[in-house]
Amino acid sequence: MRNKLGGLLSSPSRPRTVTDSEPFPSTGWRRDGGSVPRRRKLAPTLLASSMALALVTSCADGGAGTGPTTSTAVDPPTSTTAPTTTGPTTPTTGPTTTAPATTAPAPTTTVPAGPQQYDVTTVASGLEVPWGIAFLGDGRAVVSQRKSGQVVAITPDGTISPVLTLPSVDQGEGGALGLAIAPGDTGANPTVYAYITTAGDNRVVKFTLGSDTVTPVLTGIPAASNHNGGRIAFGPDGFLYVATGDATVRPDAQDQTSLAGKILRITTDGQPAPGNPFPGSPVWSLGHRNVQGLTWDAEGRLYESELGQDTYDEVNIIVAGANYGWPEVEGVGGDPTYVDPISVWTTDESSPSGALIAKDSALVAWNGDLFVAGLRGARLWRLDLNPDGTVAGREALLTGEYGRLRTVVQAPDGSIWVATSNRDGRGDPASGDDRILRISPK
Repeated sequence: MRNKLGGLLSSPSRPRTVTDSEPFPSTGWRRDGGSVPRRRKLAPTLLASSMALALVTSCADGGAGTGPTTSTAVDPPTSTTAPTTTGPTTPTTGPTTTAPATTAPAPTTTVPAGPQQYDVTTVASGLEVPWGIAFLGDGRAVVSQRKSGQVVAITPDGTISPVLTLPSVDQGEGGALGLAIAPGDTGANPTVYAYITTAGDNRVVKFTLGSDTVTPVLTGIPAASNHNGGRIAFGPDGFLYVATGDATVRPDAQDQTSLAGKILRITTDGQPAPGNPFPGSPVWSLGHRNVQGLTWDAEGRLYESELGQDTYDEVNIIVAGANYGWPEVEGVGGDPTYVDPISVWTTDESSPSGALIAKDSALVAWNGDLFVAGLRGARLWRLDLNPDGTVAGREALLTGEYGRLRTVVQAPDGSIWVATSNRDGRGDPASGDDRILRISPK
């Protein structure tokens, strides 16, 4: 049970015994929706070296709750030089090379960006695995619930009202996942885009707020019990970016013709966006295992957060046409064929899902910082970014306070909203779960 103390919700740490692994086989699905039998491959060569990562005790973990929590930048990261790849350099089928050993770059030092005092309050509770969050022009948020497919609207004061039920199926990690609304679509009835799992595939659909009609946009993304990806977001170029998983068929991540294990870039009617690196293809980047976070910085750089297998989770800067190595590499490989992550964690520290770079935030000391919600890690990571996009330092927030964290977004008022994921079958739900939390300045 959690108690509200001094404006902060707190709870004892939760036991976490189930990992975000990939125990299930799958059936893959192609763009035409037809069934393609899959044969699962053995795991790639184990990565040869390990990394000592300095862990940070979260400022929100402990204390009597008598005053606001204070954040400071700590924990020098493992990071690499920002990628500079400018075009496609990858083969259309998976390489046969052995995975290179993972080595840790030398940690860098960081100067604290300054303390940020903040409070954590609950916006809404009693939800069931909230996954996608997108804000309407009137300040409300539309929120998808993975298991039921129900989409609700939530006001800033926590009033919940039904919107519609998406035609999704509750399948392992699949269901009703990401939501997105195009920037500038601020009218009373905007078009809402959703990433859902059906009996045959993962797909992007859309509906108009106030209508029950759901229209397919992009179909045929391979689906499975695990590794469905699911985050969607409009980029600063106005196109829709779609994060997919390998659907437990690892070679598909290296297959340019498959939509699995990719970041896709499409128009609002589901066509490959102009300027994509592979002509006639929606593929923007490849070699991904299970991407669940997409966000851009003020310079227009795209960052993603990606769940690893057994060793390392990743944050990557995404470059058009680049290959990020899965399943040949997990973590930092040092092979020029693949782009290395800018930061990694061991899988028990993070299992990252949603991602956000704060811009014009009410939490002014955090503007320009990257936030990543951790599932198994049960914490919110804050990464202090250098001007070139690499990581200067990082800090764990909310560690163990609210259980598994799925999604992090910035609200119109500049606060940060965080969704828990304790009713997803891998958490330890408390009374009131799942909930939407608000982080706001003291």
